[in-house]
Amino acid sequence: MFEQVMFWLFGAGAVVTAGMVVAPPFNRNPVHAALALIASFFCMAGLYMLLLAHLLAVLQILVYAGAIMVLFLFVIMLLNLGDHELGKQSSSVGQMIGLVAMAFVTSKLVVTLATSADSLPHGADPAAPEALVRDGFGTVATVGDAMFRHYLVPFELTAILLLIAVIGAVVLAKRNL
Repeated sequence: MFEQVMFWLFGAGAVVTAGMVVAPPFNRNPVHAALALIASFFCMAGLYMLLLAHLLAVLQILVYAGAIMVLFLFVIMLLNLGDHELGKQSSSVGQMIGLVAMAFVTSKLVVTLATSADSLPHGADPAAPEALVRDGFGTVATVGDAMFRHYLVPFELTAILLLIAVIGAVVLAKRNL
């Protein structure tokens, strides 16, 4: 019962704070949006803890909430964008399109979740992380093996993408100096 309550708290917290990243009252100031994203990362780490994937939870906090968000905040403050550089708020047509797209994605998610419960093997408990721990889910050896054996190319492409983002931010910042 406690795990279910914590799951719903962390899940709702992740959804709400992720919404705060793109919601109009918060996305006017990039620092506020970045702080909401940090809160979302902490909620995701809580979900990893509930899955008994302690390594993934610690990496979520250290890498995403720590290093990556410090980099984002550094770039935001280095660029020092004023109101005129941030642009105008989107029109009501753009907001309506976003609302329709969000409603579509939400409805697809609800339908998928409603129909996927029947596809579980008989006798399987969907919220039983102990079975995952027996398989080594979230351990250092399993994560390292998967990352460097099966997902080496996406791992390297992500590193290159982050490098390009940093170089782009430096070029934009140097142009204004």
